[in-house]
Amino acid sequence: MDTAKTQTYDYTEPVLSAKGQRMRDILTDYVVMVSHRLPDDITAKLQELQKVEVDPVQKLFYDTMMENQMLANKLKRPSCQDTGALQFFVKCGAKFPLLGELNDILKDAVYRATKKAPLRTNALQSFDEFNTGLNIGDGIPSVFLQVDGNGSDIQMYVYMAGGGCTLPGEAQVLMPGEGYEGVVRFVMDRMTSYGVNACPPLLVGVGIGTSVETAAFNSKMALMRRVDSQNSNANAAKLEHLLEDGINNIGLGPQGIGGKKSVYGVNVVNTARHPSDLGVAVSTGCWSHRRGLIKFDEDLNYELPYNKGVEL
Repeated sequence: MDTAKTQTYDYTEPVLSAKGQRMRDILTDYVVMVSHRLPDDITAKLQELQKVEVDPVQKLFYDTMMENQMLANKLKRPSCQDTGALQFFVKCGAKFPLLGELNDILKDAVYRATKKAPLRTNALQSFDEFNTGLNIGDGIPSVFLQVDGNGSDIQMYVYMAGGGCTLPGEAQVLMPGEGYEGVVRFVMDRMTSYGVNACPPLLVGVGIGTSVETAAFNSKMALMRRVDSQNSNANAAKLEHLLEDGINNIGLGPQGIGGKKSVYGVNVVNTARHPSDLGVAVSTGCWSHRRGLIKFDEDLNYELPYNKGVEL
């Protein structure tokens, strides 16, 4: 295969409106913050799990995680050397005033945050096999956009999808006869074979849908939910609890050294499916689960629901 192509990635900073520049600058600062500060729910769960383990080695691992986060916040440096591939899950109204500039805003925010944080450059152009050195490339950052109604607000999840945890997700379409028992088998097989490599304790996202792509997307959205949340469907919520108990019983423990707890929790996101298919997918968030949620109104006043008390 010929990979002797140009080894540069052409990027010209976009010409944005004054309002677009303001949104870009806010998002730049937010991406930088997400890189070194865990969301409130993850921090609280990490502290909870720290109190559960009694073995000295396990306690040492949790103590090290907490010290790592303290230093990351103090020094304003990423809490893990893998700052992932940036992903944005966006929902906005059709009248949000910067909708036409949004892709440029998000890409330029990642470009600037990469230099400011700094973030590790993780954008490798496939087939040409070179790192752009900018942390952006063809399709990176990934932007998943849903236009919802005629409102003028926007909200987005910002996720640093790590190369060792969530990016190696897995999806499969089961035959309907396998039922939800087949879903459990799929998830448990995945966790017993891969979970130790994803830097536990993990947030496990399980997606149910009608195909591999819908199930995979649902599993990512499951990782965006708070760890203390619960599926509104009673059967799905029961599955969350059963899977959490089952994965904890594997005994992965912190960083895979064994222990009582293996996960922050299990979140299931489900959508309707074709009668002949049952799509299932698993994505995992590592212990340093760096995801954020930011909401803007049309005047770019913002809220940070996962980061109480933070101002950008």
